Amino acid sequence: MMRMAVSVGRDQLGSVGVCFGKFTKSGKFTLHITALDHLAQYAQHKIWIKPNGEMPFLYGNHIVKAHLGRITDDTPEHTGAVIFSMSDAPLGFGVTARSTMDMKRLQPTDIIVFHQADVGEYLRAEDTLF
Repeated sequence: MMRMAVSVGRDQLGSVGVCFGKFTKSGKFTLHITALDHLAQYAQHKIWIKPNGEMPFLYGNHIVKAHLGRITDDTPEHTGAVIFSMSDAPLGFGVTARSTMDMKRLQPTDIIVFHQADVGEYLRAEDTLF
């Protein structure tokens, strides 16, 4: 990819490689969905959702307990997690609302993962993603 980028002028070239995110004006870093493939490989905390929960998540909704398929053991509260389908395809990432132990006692409609980004953003925010 870098060899192909050499043929483009520096003024026209935005970047070479994968865009992981952007820095905001206040100096904070926001992670983009383009980093999902790299995050999925090295994620410590993973959550698998059932097929009936995939579409609501891909439309930007939080994950409820009724859609939970599997979760890695000892996942703490308020930590980042990568969301997978039951066929191990990475769908996005979010922040856990409860720990693994707390999730066992929740009602089916209670939120367990707060949505942060999903692969549906490629279509919804196509012009602002890169």
